[in-house]
Amino acid sequence: MSREEKRKKVLELLNKAKSMELQAIHQYMHQHYHLDDKDLGELAAKVKLIAIDEMRHAEALAERIKELGGEPTTELAGPVTKGQDVKDIFPFDANEEETAMDTYAEFANVCRQNGDTISASLFEMIIEHEQAHFNYFDNVDEHIKTLGDTYLSRLAGTSADTGPAKGFAFPAGGAE
Repeated sequence: MSREEKRKKVLELLNKAKSMELQAIHQYMHQHYHLDDKDLGELAAKVKLIAIDEMRHAEALAERIKELGGEPTTELAGPVTKGQDVKDIFPFDANEEETAMDTYAEFANVCRQNGDTISASLFEMIIEHEQAHFNYFDNVDEHIKTLGDTYLSRLAGTSADTGPAKGFAFPAGGAE
């Protein structure tokens, strides 16, 4: 296989991963809004922070795609699942994270086989973050299964605030 064919194979995997991250961002932000609307602020805040991690992953993948001369995708890997019951969100998300870890481990191996240790290392870094996300989602799911409405009622009325944010259009602390 030529160097160009190897590069194209790696770019294909990087773009598949980017589309997975974009889908996760949309899914988790939808869940964040839903959980906040249900007045489960602490859960909403954590899901939002995980969505932000996924945004960082998508950006890191896009930067690597550009370094390799590719065009980062803007397509989502799949549809956003809407209308989930609160008790269904966390096992669903744990499954999504587990699938991502398995897929990215495979992608890291393919990158290595094609001589791209930098992309392989990027996938390994993302896998570590996805493992932390999986652990959180799995733990919350276990709490809900074990404690049920008692656990959820303890979280009712908690703040969804994730702290001061600084962005391009908004100063630290929000809009003025």
